[in-house]
Amino acid sequence: MAEDIKTKIKNYQTAPFDSRFPNQNQTRNCWQNYLDFHRCEKAMTAKGGDVSVCEWYRRVYKSLCPISWHMGSSLWHARRLL
Repeated sequence: MAEDIKTKIKNYQTAPFDSRFPNQNQTRNCWQNYLDFHRCEKAMTAKGGDVSVCEWYRRVYKSLCPISWHMGSSLWHARRLL
């Protein structure tokens, strides 16, 4: 399973269509993938699993979100912890 996910990550090119966010404004899609990455990372760490399977979410939010939103943003970090 982990190898299959690693293969998908390696071949990843851009964020795929997500039917939960059909409109052009991808702000919520960006935020959701940011949250999903950190939730996945937390869950895998707690289980003692391989955190690299969460890499897909990180790549998606980094491709959708403007750099200024997620790089060193203490506001995002604070909202994520709420």
